[in-house]
Amino acid sequence: MEMVSEKLWNRNYVRVWTANFMLFFSFMLLTPLFPLYLSEVFGASKQTIGLVLSGYTLTALLVRPFGGYLVDSLPRKTVLLSSFFLFFVLFIGYPLAGSLWLFAVVRTLHGAPFGLATISNSTVAIDVLPSSRRAEGIGYYGLSNNVATAIAPTIALFIYGYTGNYELLFIMAIIVSGAGLYCNYTLRLSPREKKTVQKLSLDRFILLRSWPFIISMVCLSFSYGVIATYVAVYGKEELGITGGTGLFFMLLSIGLILSRLTGSRTLREGKIVQNASIGMLVSLVGYFTFAAFHSAWAYYGAAFIIGLGNGHMFPAYQTIFLNLAPNSQRGTANSTLYVSWDTGMGLGMLIGGYIVEHWGYHQAFWAMWIGNAIGVAVYFLYAKGYFMKKKLR
Repeated sequence: MEMVSEKLWNRNYVRVWTANFMLFFSFMLLTPLFPLYLSEVFGASKQTIGLVLSGYTLTALLVRPFGGYLVDSLPRKTVLLSSFFLFFVLFIGYPLAGSLWLFAVVRTLHGAPFGLATISNSTVAIDVLPSSRRAEGIGYYGLSNNVATAIAPTIALFIYGYTGNYELLFIMAIIVSGAGLYCNYTLRLSPREKKTVQKLSLDRFILLRSWPFIISMVCLSFSYGVIATYVAVYGKEELGITGGTGLFFMLLSIGLILSRLTGSRTLREGKIVQNASIGMLVSLVGYFTFAAFHSAWAYYGAAFIIGLGNGHMFPAYQTIFLNLAPNSQRGTANSTLYVSWDTGMGLGMLIGGYIVEHWGYHQAFWAMWIGNAIGVAVYFLYAKGYFMKKKLR
């Protein structure tokens, strides 16, 4: 009874939750309008737009393993505020970029503080949660970026449609990211124990103990990389759905939010393995629906089902990574999770694009489902039992 009464929504947790919401809100506010902005302002081609906007993904992926090491080795609030400050400052660079080349530089550089901020912010959130409610708190923490990702593009498109003013959206992103920086500035964190400097090794950057889950996560995010990249053009070219991508991602976000709300309760009860199992099986059904049935109801229905599944799976996997790591490697555990997700996403974009170009959308979506099925199989056949033997708490 005493453990259950520990306060989940303490002052520090609310602040770091809000900061994460503002991080993703400011980022997603501009994302849907950048292609239009580059086309209208700089006359960029579609291929060039894709190249320019994908730059941040590479730098985010490169910085995350080092981010985990920095978060574990240096004062966490220092790393957190430094990454948020750089994230805030680089927003100012977008409206000031007078050429496509400068814009590409700013966009690429922006990925580094974004990648580091996501690692440091989530690690601090874990630190300030009571241990008895940590798994539940991780589930609710994910709601901050799910809600931001759901509403920010809708708000951006509405404002632009009403005003046609890019500068207003740039100013909004700067203000919101600055507010997120202030939220983290007001955090009051307990000083961590001073540790002796540890010898550099691969395990300081990647949590090697979690290798079965790394493989599984890469396969699971591969599927998301395929569908997120080609859902819009597929809907338009094959199903005649124009302007329906916003609804697709809205339904996906609703599924994520609902499953995180319900899943957080079972995570509090310690049902980590059950949450991961249910989430993956539900997602597998969603990806199968999208690949097998070619109609509007399957298109939108699959979005909601995949959201439900991923909303159960992701916080459970994050808890698993943390439970395989000692407390001194929480940052490394978080960075390993995100690096695994980013790697799978990148492979999904690249391999999915190759399959679409040579064999078509349907073959790419079946490859998406097969990749997901491999990730599920790795989990049930090996990783699940491995976790039960190797978990530290």
